Amino acid sequence: MANSEDQDLKQLKQVLVQFMGKLSPGNSVRDVKWGWNMSSDPCRDQWEGVTCDKQNYVTKIVLEMSNLTGVLDANSLCMVQSLGVVSLKNNKISGLLSEDIGNCRDLTHFYISGNQFSGDLPDSLSQLNNLKRIDISNNNFYGELPDLPKISGLISFLAQNNQLDGQIPDFDFSNLKVFNVSNNNFSGPIPDVKGQLTKDSFSGNPKLCGKPLPNTCPPVPTSIMPKKKSNKSSSQKLLIFSGYIIILSLVFVCFFVYKFISKKRTREYEEKGGNEKIATPDTASTVPNTITSSEFKADGVPKTAEYSLTSVETGTVPPLVVLTSPLLMGLSFEELLRAPAELLARGKNGSLYKVMLDDGVNLVVKRIRNCGISSEDFKTRMKKIDQAKCRNVLPAVAFYCSRQEKLLVYEYQPNGNLFNLLHGSSNGQIFDWGSRLNVADIIAESLAFMHQELREDGIAHGNLKSMNILFNMTMEPCISEYGVMGTENQDQSFLSPNNGIESSNAGHAYSTFKDDVYGFGVILLELLTGKLVKQNGFDLPRWVHSVVKEEWTLELFDKALIQEGASEERMVNLLRVALQCINPSANDRPSMSRVSMRLKSIKEEEERSISSDP
Repeated sequence: MANSEDQDLKQLKQVLVQFMGKLSPGNSVRDVKWGWNMSSDPCRDQWEGVTCDKQNYVTKIVLEMSNLTGVLDANSLCMVQSLGVVSLKNNKISGLLSEDIGNCRDLTHFYISGNQFSGDLPDSLSQLNNLKRIDISNNNFYGELPDLPKISGLISFLAQNNQLDGQIPDFDFSNLKVFNVSNNNFSGPIPDVKGQLTKDSFSGNPKLCGKPLPNTCPPVPTSIMPKKKSNKSSSQKLLIFSGYIIILSLVFVCFFVYKFISKKRTREYEEKGGNEKIATPDTASTVPNTITSSEFKADGVPKTAEYSLTSVETGTVPPLVVLTSPLLMGLSFEELLRAPAELLARGKNGSLYKVMLDDGVNLVVKRIRNCGISSEDFKTRMKKIDQAKCRNVLPAVAFYCSRQEKLLVYEYQPNGNLFNLLHGSSNGQIFDWGSRLNVADIIAESLAFMHQELREDGIAHGNLKSMNILFNMTMEPCISEYGVMGTENQDQSFLSPNNGIESSNAGHAYSTFKDDVYGFGVILLELLTGKLVKQNGFDLPRWVHSVVKEEWTLELFDKALIQEGASEERMVNLLRVALQCINPSANDRPSMSRVSMRLKSIKEEEERSISSDP
């Protein structure tokens, strides 16, 4: 073990010394404390500008105003594992920024402003998916920007005082906190900045136009095509005329059929007293891909009964309750219904829609049927869940609740869910062992926190599954739909056998928390095996039990994990946690706080082992 650690340290020093070898200190004389040599330790001897974590991994290199000259050796720099921050501001470094910078996959902050870099920015810069902040200002870069909007978590981009040209890419300006491309050679219209930026961010680019700059963009010229003389024969004209007659006839027939059916439905509705809500058909074929939010209501109810969600007693529409989002303040239920919507999914207990508001804000609205919770309890639940405030539990930003209808409004998460990442389209993302372990750790910790905060209220998740684990802008996992469904209404594929649980109210609440533990155990099995929970009679928990019983444990792990060389010992340890979670006896399942502690222990073992890996 010691020899392996010594070898790793030697390799690290070689890489760092090679990196610094391309950067001379100018006229400055470095003292002994400077370090950056093969005879000292970068962490223990505290090399100048080097910061290490508790495991002696180099996480930051900050050498600002150090009078450095020469070129940036990105190849050597990116061989430093776990390097998150590089800041070389205000030196005299020159030359090109090479494509090798794309290998710094852990980089979150990259600052090289105030140097003498030149040339095009490498396309590989857009591959740094963990980047949060980039500062390349005050250099001599030229050419067009790479596809930086691909970096979903980017919150700061500074590129002022260069010679960059072309059009400004359409960044996610709602997510950017700092942005400046002033004093360059950009041209064309400025993308919609969502009202986040001022003209100072774009000034000094004479060929730019559009808001927030005062100069408007010229209208796009439309080419006027000269009319061509028709060469059609009289017989062709007759055929075209006949076609028009047929089309008009069909339109009239369809119109009268529609009026007849609408009148019949209206009569049936009135005969029922107008108080019963007509159920929406469950067949996906009846729902178009793009609809209006007003179609959240039951199909077939006439337009005069548009507010079929109204309270019969008062005759008024209950208000949309906005919980946490300042973007939605003042949003009414009627405005939500009028917004265009796209059907994302339809299941046993409701439908999921992506809604686009007029101001460009994207939301997800879950329409719930048969959630097993009364309206008053639902309102109380939503407010208590909102008060819990967990970083990795996606909060509802608003909700609507009547006796017949419940709508939950969330911020739209564009990076999909855990189910798709494991079983569907991963968009080229590599979901390695370390990433899976990190997802499991975050979910466990968040679930344990929510259980502790809401235990007295008896509010568990109630429907935990991989489809309800979403990824935010920075690809962190977030638990969605917490506390929405009663256990008796959740998807039976993920419902645990609750042997030995009493039927009292207190017992029911306890059972629901234990169901969450079971659901989390199933998610762990998905992470370990890469297999679907249910498919053509296949049952994942039952299959895992059978494989373990036959002592073929290694046979159940995802081949992708085996091929990457993931630790069998730690995968087996995680499997043991999963098996405890899916214990048929709910009383014998551990609490989520205990599960979280076990996962953190496995993760720490994984992190410690990295230094000893070849």
